Order: sequence, then structure tokens, then C-alpha cells
Amino acid sequence: MQILDKSTIDSIEAIADQPLTIAGKTFQSRLMTGTGKYRSIPEMQQSVIASGCEIVTVAVRRVQTNAPGHEGLAEALDWSKIWMLPNTAGCQTAEDAIRVARLGREMAKLLGQENNNFVKLEVIPDSKYLLPDPIGTLQAAEKLVKEGFAVLPYINADPLLAKHLEEAGCATVMPLGSPIGSGQGIKNAANIQIIIDNAKIPVVVDAGIGTPSEAASAMEMGADALLINTAIAQAQNSAAMAKAMNLATTAGRLAYLAGRIPVKTYASASSPLTGTIS
Repeated sequence: MQILDKSTIDSIEAIADQPLTIAGKTFQSRLMTGTGKYRSIPEMQQSVIASGCEIVTVAVRRVQTNAPGHEGLAEALDWSKIWMLPNTAGCQTAEDAIRVARLGREMAKLLGQENNNFVKLEVIPDSKYLLPDPIGTLQAAEKLVKEGFAVLPYINADPLLAKHLEEAGCATVMPLGSPIGSGQGIKNAANIQIIIDNAKIPVVVDAGIGTPSEAASAMEMGADALLINTAIAQAQNSAAMAKAMNLATTAGRLAYLAGRIPVKTYASASSPLTGTIS
């Protein structure tokens, strides 16, 4: 049996380990996770570790108000090892999101991340379907970019909006795979693929992913990263699901870089036809 030599193994690992760069900051992990919806703080802590993630979102308003499930959350993670991504969850207008983004930047500074100007921008006036407001998102993004924020906007899978946000100076675009927390998977694959093909900034698929196979599928499309919260937090074993999502993200990325075979409408034999016994 032929064994892979060290140089071959190293070349494969080098492909998989190309860093993700957002606003000039590099990350080895392409999986981001959240801090909400967990049954307990210890379960959240274990899951974050198991996920291998380096970016974790924190809902600024819920932490500021000590909302149920968020008491002590800011102190529960080691922010010297994890990059905080404050988000504007709960904001219904551009003005509200801008204000909360500023609070998030100050919160990051208080926790030791003096140069953290990241914000996950969410403007969601719809309480039933939780779909982001494209106009309010663009307005808030333009303002926050001018204020020096690295803006990661959460959007519908709208290729034109994604391009407008890129032109406005956003650090990424974050199209939803399907509605937040729905676990429906990637329902907007065609539009997400257009966004990926045309973006010159990282594309992070956010919301709707329910299983590791869906996470791998998003990465195989060429997404630069994933943000997964509910599928991990609400799994029967959150830490195990976090690890599974970690492996799926890595596998999907490596598969994308490896290059899949073309899809054909006919069969193609795996074994050569020459030298067969007649």
C-alpha cells in the first residue's frame, strides 16, 4: 500500500489552512459561531471550544441589558483568544443599529480588544420572518464605514445589494441561506452563488444552516466562511455538533479548492476498459 509522503500531506494541509482575511485581520478558522440560544453558559463555552472558531458574535443589546441567558456572557469567554464580533441584533432601524454598533465597539474595548472595530450589522424590522431590511442596512453600512467600522452586513441573498455594500466599503457580505434559526439549509443557492462569483470581499453564509452536510455544501460553493449559531446551540449535544460543523467547514473548503469533477448526463466508467479479460 502506498503511503502519502510528508510533502504531499503538507501540501494538502497548506491548501486547507489558507487564512481567512477580514479587514486586514487573519483567522485560521472559517467557522464563526454565536453565543445565543444555549441552554447554559457552560454549554456555550464548551461548544465554542469544540468548534475551533476564532470569531464569536455577541448581541450588544442583550449583553448590555443582561437579558435572560446572557448574564455574565461577556466575561464567559477568553477574549485574548477569540475575536469578538458585536452584532446589532434587535435593531429595527438604521439609526438604532448605528447607535448599538458604537456601544459594541466600546464593549470590545472594555474587554481588552482596543483595536476591534468589527460589527455584524443587522437591521431587522420584521418580527415574524426576521428578514433584514435592505434599505436600512445599506444606509447604516454607509454611515458606519465612514466612522471607521469594519462592517459585516447580514442581508438577503441579493446580488445587487451585495455589490452596493461592497462598493460602500463593507468588509464582508453575509447572505442568509434561509431564515434565522429555521434550519432549512441553503434555499437561496443560485443567488448566493452569484454573490460568491462576483464579490471581491469575503462572503460569509449566515443563517439557516441546520446540518454539517449543509455547512459543507455552502463551503463547496466557494463561500469564504460560515456563521452558525442555532444549529449548534439547539442540538441535543451542542459541543458534538460544534465539532461536526468545524469538520464540515474544513472539508467543504478543501473540496472547493480541490475542484470537483464536472457534472455529466451520462455514465463514465471508473475502471479503464483496456486490458480486460475477454
